[in-house]
Amino acid sequence: MARAYRRFADADAAASPLWAHVAVALSAAPDVLRALGVLPARTRHPGVVLAALHDLALSGRAPALAAAHAAGDADAAARAAVDTLLRTTDAVTTLAARRRVRSDETGRCAVLYPAVAEAAHRVGATAVGLVDVGCSAGLDLLVDRVGVTYDGGRPRGDPSSPVQFSCTLVGNRPVPDRPVPRVVARIGVDRDPLDVTDADDARWLRACLPPDRPERHARLDAEMALAATTPLLLLRGDVVELLPDAVARVPADALPVVTTTWALARLPVGSRPRFLQRLHEVAATRPVAWVSAEGVGVAPGVPTLGDRPASGHSTLGLTVLDGSGAPAEAVGRCWSKGRLLAWLAEPR
Repeated sequence: MARAYRRFADADAAASPLWAHVAVALSAAPDVLRALGVLPARTRHPGVVLAALHDLALSGRAPALAAAHAAGDADAAARAAVDTLLRTTDAVTTLAARRRVRSDETGRCAVLYPAVAEAAHRVGATAVGLVDVGCSAGLDLLVDRVGVTYDGGRPRGDPSSPVQFSCTLVGNRPVPDRPVPRVVARIGVDRDPLDVTDADDARWLRACLPPDRPERHARLDAEMALAATTPLLLLRGDVVELLPDAVARVPADALPVVTTTWALARLPVGSRPRFLQRLHEVAATRPVAWVSAEGVGVAPGVPTLGDRPASGHSTLGLTVLDGSGAPAEAVGRCWSKGRLLAWLAEPR
């Protein structure tokens, strides 16, 4: 376990020097390792334990840790984290057992926007219903309500939105200049969806971000504020089993666009083909599109382009199920959860 915390520190050092410092301190504290050693493996993972400690700081239950976070003092944060964990072990372990790490604040909308627009274009749809699988807090369902700029070009989406993303393009092919059509339904499916209007859920989303990255906290707060003003329907349960019900809630005159962003990797390997089967079943009576941003080889049916799994980037897939028999297509590659994008699809 000490090695796991040191590996986490090495991997996270660039993203959060403060959290890396805290992880090393936890790895070197025998009392901490003994307290965590009796827990199931998932609940003692460094990511979820650090998020649980951050949650306690944000809630006012760990004032010394909160003060160290606010001051950006890594040494003080390390001491306070060790003290907080030993004093409030039950609270930390309860949070770690109940929650999982969420990374909702990312550039996902930057890769989703052109792919959703492309799906609608290929079917000739003038309205879409978004169905986000593994939605967490449903922030991906805001794809049309945010602004996205690719390499300093003309903004797509809503240029007046309080949430703005920028994305660096890789390669010479531009992203198609097509708008996402009118969105008439926003439905999320998750085993444990988070409600951004619930104080505990919103605090947990913040707790999953490193305390020394204020720009990320500001963007997450803006996204949650936007989501709070947007009608979202979040369904709780098995994402594969709930998929037909979610798609059925999209009005008949709109194209259901199912989106998965680094969500299928959380499913058992055997459930991924069943997810694709469910898509084919719901597409038997109406056209359905699936936009996937997943690791190489994770999304069933989406070509890998000869790339190897765990190669450092993800594949942006587009599957249109409209009776035409068109195969799934890899329309792009993306890095850093959407902050870099290589668009590959030929113009149509």
